[in-house]
Amino acid sequence: MANDTKRMSRPLALAAVVAAGLLTPLAVTPFAAAAAPPAPDCVEHFQSWRYTEVHNGCADTVSVTVEYTNGQWAPCRVVEPGGRVTFAGYGTNGNYVTGLRACDPVLVTTGRA
Repeated sequence: MANDTKRMSRPLALAAVVAAGLLTPLAVTPFAAAAAPPAPDCVEHFQSWRYTEVHNGCADTVSVTVEYTNGQWAPCRVVEPGGRVTFAGYGTNGNYVTGLRACDPVLVTTGRA
């Protein structure tokens, strides 16, 4: 029985280390987004339980991300003037959008966000 415990503890420890490694970027990202300036006023969002649509009403291309009530990570997306992009909605748990933030897609794709 002692051997069973040893066999079980290694996979559990490995799973815990892997889970911690996967969750670390999620925990760091909201702080980086919170430090970013708000998106321009000409960028609007419309949310439903399934999708959040962001519309760029500006004359210039913008890069935006969405902030949620629970700090959920959202990608940085580039939106051309008059363009629209889709993010996750608020879902069945009511994870509502609290705001739009400007972001740098280069930093996000290289992992330096």
